[in-house]
Amino acid sequence: MEVTTKVYLRKGAQHRVESGHPWVYQTELDTIDGEFQPGDIVDVYNYRQKFIGRGYINPRSQIIVRIMTREQETIDRNFFKKRIQTAWQYRKQFINEPEYCRLIFGEADFLPALIVDKFGPYMVIQTLALGIDVHKETIISVLEELFEPEGIFERNDVPVRRLEGLDDKKVGYLKGNFPTKIKVMENGIPFYADIEHGQKTGFFYDQRENRLFLKPLMQGAEVLDCFCHTGSFAVHAALYGAKKITSIDISEEAVEIAKQNAEMNGVSDICNFQVANAFDALRTMSDEKREFDVVILDPPAFTKSRNALEGAARGYKEINLRGLKMVKPGGYLVTCSCSYHMDRDLFLAVVNDAARDAKRIIRQVEYRTQAKDHPILPASAETEYLKFLVVQVF
Repeated sequence: MEVTTKVYLRKGAQHRVESGHPWVYQTELDTIDGEFQPGDIVDVYNYRQKFIGRGYINPRSQIIVRIMTREQETIDRNFFKKRIQTAWQYRKQFINEPEYCRLIFGEADFLPALIVDKFGPYMVIQTLALGIDVHKETIISVLEELFEPEGIFERNDVPVRRLEGLDDKKVGYLKGNFPTKIKVMENGIPFYADIEHGQKTGFFYDQRENRLFLKPLMQGAEVLDCFCHTGSFAVHAALYGAKKITSIDISEEAVEIAKQNAEMNGVSDICNFQVANAFDALRTMSDEKREFDVVILDPPAFTKSRNALEGAARGYKEINLRGLKMVKPGGYLVTCSCSYHMDRDLFLAVVNDAARDAKRIIRQVEYRTQAKDHPILPASAETEYLKFLVVQVF
C-alpha cells in the first residue's frame, strides 16, 4: 500500500530524529499533509522536505510517530518477517541459549513498542503502542511460521497502553492452551517463570550475563539478596558456592516461585527466602549491625519519569547506604538500577555518595549494562536502561 500522508518536522527539531532516534514528539511537528487514521503508516520529512523515515502515527500519544524504517519500503507481512528473522539471527550469534531470550526488544530491533520473549517452545508478546498493535495478527502469524511455537501468550496489562488509547487489561492465550508456569533456562540453570501473573513477561533475561559475574564473589560467602523476585540471583549464588543466602521480596507470589526454583536446583538448604518490604528489612538489619560478604540490590525501577528522579535518587541512596554498612570489610556490594532516567553517571554518583555517608571506601570492580538480547541503540538513549555495578567495600 502506497503511503500518502507526510509528516513535516519544524525547523530545528529534526536533528535527533535524523541522527537515528526513532521517536517523533508532538512538539517537533510542523504540519501533516494528508488524511490518516491513528495507527496508519506515514512518511516523515524534515523542514527542507527531505525524507527521514517511515513509521506509524498516533495523535493521541506524545510520541506521535515511531519510525520503523529509514527506507520508503512497504510495511507488510514480509517486512515483519525480515525484521524478526534478523533479530533471531542476532540472538543466535550472541546468546548461548537463544531458545530462551528476549527475541524482540522494541525500538532496538527496529520494531517500536513490540516485545517478544522466547521461553523455549512458548512465546510471550507485548504490543505497547497502537501502531504495532494493529499488526498483532500479522506478527503472530510470522512467529508461527518461523518458530512453530507450542503456545503464544499475551501480556498487554501494561499502563503505557492507556496513553495510546489501548486496553491495558489484555492477558491471555493467542495460540495453544498450556500451563502458564513454565520452565526456562538461564546460564544452563533451570527456573520456573509465571508468564501469566509474574512481573512484565514473567522472567528477566536482561541480567543473564551479569549473573555469571557473581561466580568469583561467591565461594563460601554469606549473601544478602534484596528485591530477589523469583530467586535468579540467589540460585546462581548458591550454585556458585555461597554458604548461606538470605533473600527478600515484597511479593508472596514471587517468593513462592523463588523457593520452587531453589528446590528444583537442590539449593533449598542454602537459600532462605522471606516476604518483606526490602526497605524496612534493610533498615532493621543495618540497625542490628548484621554483616554479609556480599549484598545484592536489584530493585524494580524507582522512577518512570524525569520528574520523579530526585525522589528515585533518594531511594537508591537509602538502600545503598544500608547495604554498604552491612558489607564486611573487603566484601562486595552488587547494586543495580533499571530506571532509564537514572543514567550511569548519576547512579555511580549516588552509590559513591552513599559510601561517603556510610563511612566506607568503595573500589569499582565491574560496571555493566543489560544482556545482549536487549541491544542498545546509541542514537536512542532510552534503549540503555540497566546498570549493574559491583564494588568492593573497605
